[in-house]
Amino acid sequence: MAKHEYSYYPGCSSQKGASSSNLEKSVETLCEELDIKLNPIPDWNCCGASIGYAGGGELPRMTLSARNLALSEKHHPDQDVVATCAACWLNTREVQERLNHNPTLKAETNIALQSVKLEYKGNKKVRHMVEVLIEDIGYDVLGSKVKKPLEGLKIAGYVGCQTNRPFGIDGESFENPMYLDKMVETLGAEALTKYDKKVACCSGALMFSEPEKGQALVKDIIESAYDSGANMIVTPCPLCQANVEIYQDDINARYKTKFDMPVMYYSQLMDVAFGRSALDAALNGNIIQSKRLREIADK
Repeated sequence: MAKHEYSYYPGCSSQKGASSSNLEKSVETLCEELDIKLNPIPDWNCCGASIGYAGGGELPRMTLSARNLALSEKHHPDQDVVATCAACWLNTREVQERLNHNPTLKAETNIALQSVKLEYKGNKKVRHMVEVLIEDIGYDVLGSKVKKPLEGLKIAGYVGCQTNRPFGIDGESFENPMYLDKMVETLGAEALTKYDKKVACCSGALMFSEPEKGQALVKDIIESAYDSGANMIVTPCPLCQANVEIYQDDINARYKTKFDMPVMYYSQLMDVAFGRSALDAALNGNIIQSKRLREIADK
């Protein structure tokens, strides 16, 4: 039996071949190292995320996440719900907060769930994977697992906005959260604590509808990392990772810049620092490779 077990909500983007399947793989490796077992919620569905606000209505949006929570309560009744995707975590936690504080909305949601013979109770926590790492595992244990310190890496910790507001990580500042910097330092790399875009928005889905505005926001995020001396950006958010990495060629063409900044997940750094291979850390899933991180993995 694993030391820590959680009810796991993977989210759509983590599926095989999807945009953050490398996050999924690197988290699996991380869990092996830390004796964590993630039990997927059976028959989970999309949480709705930003598209749920586009016109589907409040009750359908609430019911999407409530169904996942009800399934978790049914199949993993003693386990907190954990998500690795910032949007999934934010959306699911928001639904839980609203239903638990609005008896009328909760009752209406449960009427909708009766059609699939489910009931939402709302008696377990909804947590981001980084909350588990900080609160249940702790920096000391994470540090004790390091076999290959990430020496020579200067990292801009890009938290983004979804893991920061309105809930955030317990005990952290909304304006200057330090948990990602602490993780980076625990792994032996240099955290650029004065990086001034760590909680800036990457534009989210605006990148699709208004790419010029979205690219302008991402340009500032990358430029600030370069100005801070970074050779890598690290994030806990799949949408942030995708937007900041994928559109660098488009930004270079628009602004005549020469950006080539690797954008990695915290879990990939941990895997490499814990002595796992580049394949285990899913480094092959990144478009812009970090040569230095791969060198450390290949030692």
